[in-house]
Amino acid sequence: MLNYQSKAWQWCYPWALAAIATAAFAKPVAAHPHVWADMSSQLQISDDGKITGVRVQWTTDKVYAKDALSGMATNGDGIYKPEELAKLTEENLSALSEYDYFVSFRFNGEKQKNGKAIDGTQTYNPKDGRLTLVFTVPLETPIDAHQGTVQLKVYDPEFFIDFEYVKERPLVISKRLAGGCSAKLMPIPSDTTLDQTKQMLSTKGKDWKPDNNEDFGGMFAQAAIVECAQ
Repeated sequence: MLNYQSKAWQWCYPWALAAIATAAFAKPVAAHPHVWADMSSQLQISDDGKITGVRVQWTTDKVYAKDALSGMATNGDGIYKPEELAKLTEENLSALSEYDYFVSFRFNGEKQKNGKAIDGTQTYNPKDGRLTLVFTVPLETPIDAHQGTVQLKVYDPEFFIDFEYVKERPLVISKRLAGGCSAKLMPIPSDTTLDQTKQMLSTKGKDWKPDNNEDFGGMFAQAAIVECAQ
């Protein structure tokens, strides 16, 4: 369970997590975020053009950073270097593994399995008081986008954290995609679309679930799409 005392990815106390999980099923539109993160995603591409995972970068708000760094020793200059933050990064990724790292890949609508996160690092910016966590989530099985549509969503299904893509270079690729393929970030759902979705959800019973076993958070998340010319 995530909590402040463990210094894991410190987003909520246990009681808050339980309350939000209950609210997500009883009244999914009532949840609201408590932590904000600016993010970017780099699709990982193999030499033969397949999608092998994603490297994410999350810069959280300074209130979260203050709590996460509380009690952590520094070398006296007020700057937290990556090696000083290594333990926090390790604990972050361990906690995030229980939530599949908030990374959801789908291939032709089918949920794909993620591997264990690798190459994690974290930095602190003393100018704005924010932490930035970067790590890679590999796919268990690389995807050939020529065989169908690839969708990536990065989001908290309980909406305790509000992830929002940065304006500059929100989605990039590590290498050139296979010929005829392109990656794009879909528009943020409009207010009208959000209102329609909320209205639809208000008519459903607590046992109703979205298509393809997608959770409620996924219905509101901004998607990145990779498609290839047929």
